[in-house]
Amino acid sequence: MAIIKNLGQQDYLDSWQAMQAFTLGRHAETPDEIWQVEHPPVYTLGLNGKSEHLLNPTKIPVVKTDRGGQITYHGPGQVVVYTLLDIKRLQINIRQLVSLLEEAMIASLAHYQITAVARADAPGVYVGGKKIGSIGLRIKNHCSYHGLSLNNHMDLSPFNHINPCGYAGLQVTQLSDLGITISNNELASHVIHAISQTLHP
Repeated sequence: MAIIKNLGQQDYLDSWQAMQAFTLGRHAETPDEIWQVEHPPVYTLGLNGKSEHLLNPTKIPVVKTDRGGQITYHGPGQVVVYTLLDIKRLQINIRQLVSLLEEAMIASLAHYQITAVARADAPGVYVGGKKIGSIGLRIKNHCSYHGLSLNNHMDLSPFNHINPCGYAGLQVTQLSDLGITISNNELASHVIHAISQTLHP
């Protein structure tokens, strides 16, 4: 079973560096870990991210990171779950891991009677055509880090200054806009439980 850690609010750079250090330092017997965090406002640009997807630079910092995908926004009120997994040991590939994370978010939203779907052409989770959950991963030495973000009760306006995940005009939504008011901890517990149940049925 993975070790679950709730790290509270943590600077994005600190989390990223901690994930890199954990992944580089792990060995064949190192237990997997799942981290729950929340970040102060930050834009993150993936490895192949194009800077033109930041439409209007703001005071919000932009961090060029080593996950896959384009640009996204993290901020208070968003659930962020990082999956530090030995995917070789788990006998899954990156596509299966993406699907697993999408299904965990979909199952968590279904708990609140929200119907969400994944899209083959654009990884993540959508409600009524609006994006509510994002996924970005990095695999190193057969181990994953980074993970998912799920919009709960946050200021969505910073998304107006980017093409979310590289898609012009893509709208975003969150649980609070869908009539659901819950804490990040409650939402994260559903997501992490769904991930854990799939990895270790």
